Amino acid sequence: MIEPVLLSIKLAFVSTLVLLVVGTPIAWWLARSRSLWKEAVASVVALPLVLPPTVLGFYLLIALGPRGPLGRLVEAMGGEPLPFTFTGLVIGSVVYSLPFVVQPIRNAFEASGERPLEVAATLGASPLDRFFTVALPLARSGFLTGTILGFAHTIGEFGVVLMIGGSIPGETRVLSVAIYEHVEALEWPQAHWLAGGMLAFSFLVILAMTLANRRLGELRP
Repeated sequence: MIEPVLLSIKLAFVSTLVLLVVGTPIAWWLARSRSLWKEAVASVVALPLVLPPTVLGFYLLIALGPRGPLGRLVEAMGGEPLPFTFTGLVIGSVVYSLPFVVQPIRNAFEASGERPLEVAATLGASPLDRFFTVALPLARSGFLTGTILGFAHTIGEFGVVLMIGGSIPGETRVLSVAIYEHVEALEWPQAHWLAGGMLAFSFLVILAMTLANRRLGELRP
């Protein structure tokens, strides 16, 4: 019973790191750009909020499969097929949880305004210095919220991971899939333990996010 839990935590940890690396520049561009394409890009990022997880998982499965564009690219580079692998799960989780990380960080960047960056520029700070020493610290509440939401959302995902990963013990059988299989097999005690743990985890995530944001609000000058 512990194996799916550990695999889910590993998946959430890796996916959250990738989400922060990928999502931060996207959020920065969305917050600062005046491009006509900005809202179109924002809509693409937000698609997982309204798309059924199975639909997203289906198209990811096609894209990453041997006949899909990404699958052919990976094969041409000498890689193994990505569906039904842990790497495939990470890709699916990153795509599905992207808006939960990008939106809070974008909001935080927009809330900080232009003035602090303009002041730093007058003091001779380069664009890179202004980003790391001014923009990032001011957006810390957004990063905290995005990190917690991205991690928690990955832990609880079911549709996408089932479509793209299936249920391979030790490889793709994550917590949500394990709960489904226990219920399908009428193994109610095991399902209760795992589902109850998910319920407690979800409550603690919301509580931690609320308390952390309140604390950051008190520290903000």
